[in-house]
Amino acid sequence: MPGMQSLKAKRAPRRAEEHHATRKAHATERAEDYVETVGDLIERMGEARVTDIARELGVSHVSVTRMVARLRDAGLVTAEPYRSIFLTPAGARLAQAAKRRHETVVRFLIALGVSDQAARIDAEGLEHHVGEETLRAFERFLKRTRS
Repeated sequence: MPGMQSLKAKRAPRRAEEHHATRKAHATERAEDYVETVGDLIERMGEARVTDIARELGVSHVSVTRMVARLRDAGLVTAEPYRSIFLTPAGARLAQAAKRRHETVVRFLIALGVSDQAARIDAEGLEHHVGEETLRAFERFLKRTRS
């Protein structure tokens, strides 16, 4: 069918764009989780140590050490061996954005009737795949439901 081939050709770039967004989210989600955790620990305890991050994320000390090296190379944290880990200004901005997305997704799911525990678990995966437009729509919905 001649028309069918044309329709498939038009849909391909859109689908590729959709898949690209998902791959991009997967690539950054671990970094976001780590900087968000570092920020939370600094807020609660005044510092973030490898052992604290490992406990918070349920990962090994080695995994944290490797990721902290990557985050340091990316300019998101400062860290020296056997010392606390701190966010750079860029890391603090990323942590703040990740926390905003996380909290918004949790509140949105709860507003839909999802239990608190399920909302917190599900938000851990969803938060990385919510674009800015969708996040703003969640926030508008939450604002209307509070009124």
